[in-house]
Formats: sequence, C-alpha cells, structure tokens
Amino acid sequence: MKSNRWLIYLNERFPLLQYGAIVAAFSYSGLCVSRMMRGASGLPDWQAFLAAYICSLILFFQLRVADEFKDNDEDCRYQPDRPVPRGLVKLKELAVLGGLGACVQLALAFTYQQTLLLPLVLTWLYLALMSVEFFVGDWLRKHPFTYLWTHMLILLFVDIFITAFDWMKGNALPPTGLWLFLAVSFCNGVIIEIGRKIKAKSDEREGVTTYSSAWGLRPAAAAWMTAIILSGTLAIATAAKLGFALPIAILTATLVACAAAIAINFVKKPHSGKSFEAFSGAWTLITYLALGTVPSMIATVEKIF
Repeated sequence: MKSNRWLIYLNERFPLLQYGAIVAAFSYSGLCVSRMMRGASGLPDWQAFLAAYICSLILFFQLRVADEFKDNDEDCRYQPDRPVPRGLVKLKELAVLGGLGACVQLALAFTYQQTLLLPLVLTWLYLALMSVEFFVGDWLRKHPFTYLWTHMLILLFVDIFITAFDWMKGNALPPTGLWLFLAVSFCNGVIIEIGRKIKAKSDEREGVTTYSSAWGLRPAAAAWMTAIILSGTLAIATAAKLGFALPIAILTATLVACAAAIAINFVKKPHSGKSFEAFSGAWTLITYLALGTVPSMIATVEKIF
C-alpha cells in the first residue's frame, strides 16, 4: 500500500492520462494560437511548450490540492471514502508536493523568460484567493452560479501565463484577438465543471453539492448546453480571426448535435451523468486541438511542400 499509494491517489483524484492529454492540448494549442494571432509562422519552440506544459500541469494539480484543503471537512463527513479522509495521503504531504511544484514552476519561468514571473505570481494569488473562497465561502455555497464563474476565472490567469511563453518573448502585450481563445478556455472550464456535477437522483449523495441538485436536472443540462454553444461560437470566432472558420463551424455543429442528444436523453430518462463528464473532456480536447495544434501543423507542412 505504501509503495503505490500515490499512484492510487492520482488515479482517483488526478488521473494523469486524462489531465495530461487535455493539458498538453491546451498548452500547445495556446502557444500555436498566440503565434498565429501575432502573424508568426512555424510551430512553437519545443522548450516553450515543455516549460508551459509542465507549469500548467502543476497548476492544475495545485488546484486539486487546494480543493483537498478547502473541502476536507465536508469530505470527512460526507465522502469518507476519498483518499484524504480515509488516510491514504495526508494534507501536509499534498501541501509539500504543491510547494515543490511551485519551485519547479518558478525555476522554469525564470529560466525561460524572467518577465513570466509576473503572470505566474498573479495566477498564484488568484489561486490563493480561491483556496479561501474569497473570504465569503458560506455565501458562495448558497450561490452556485457565482461560485462557478469566480472559480473558473482562474483559467484566464493560466491562459495568459501559458501563452506568455510565446508572446512575452518579444512583445510587451498579448496579440490582438487572443482574448477569444481565453474565452473559449473559460467556457471549456465551465463545461467540464458542470458536466462532472450532473447526477441522476439515484446517484446524488447527502452533503455533496451538484448542479443537478442545486438547479434541477433540466436547468443543469440546459446550463451545460449553453456553455457548449458559447464555447463553439467563440471557437468559430477564433478560427475566423485565424482564417479557417468553415472547418471549425462544421466540427462544432457536429459536436453540438452530439451534446444535445446526450442532454435530451438524460432529461427524458435520467441515468448516470458520466456521459456528461466524458463528453466534456472530449469536447475540450477536440476544440483545443482543432483551434491551434492541427492548423499550425498543416500550415507548417504546406510551407515545406
């Protein structure tokens, strides 16, 4: 047990395969979009991608650690089967790992470009405020929508930090139009957050807050679909800025239709909400790849031949 307890923890609370794939697509596509927005050709520098990827993966792990601290009392009471309440790992150990991760982030940012320390520190500050729920935790829990968007704003800070590995190397400000990609990321975060907290009544647990219990099944599914449509619309706008709106529009329409089928089927016959969570991850991965990675690779190949 002692030798593999961290693997068990990661598998339950931070699946590296799942997070690794999405964060890799997020990081690389962010760099690609930044390059395209400022008119640069070619693929991102591999050192920039590696540093940005490691930093962002650590940031998402730090978010998980912050949640473990923030939700510990409720987890001990209502979800004692989770790793921390059942004693698999300790909060102090997670804090040490989070701190070591911060040292790695600091070293990578400083080594690559010293000015990257500013967006990194700003991201840490917002993460710290999230950890204490902006000092209004009780109020936020009574207002799920406000809780949702205030916590998803962290993605804008992460986005700015990650893309800065590209644009901050030679410019003082991010390229015009990058805000569209940031907005897509924000919506994707909302999609994942709502998607993982839609449950059938039979799967609801006492003391565990879900959007399906707070808003109802139909409103929760409608909110998820709204985030899907907003993300798709912003993805098309981003692609239009970069000159390839049509293929993204076709892809988005197809995915929106699939999402609608999932939502309608769930509302008609409530069952396990895992389909929402699975599709949310797929949507996020596909949109990131379609917006940045694939177009940049195609453009590079076309330039060679």
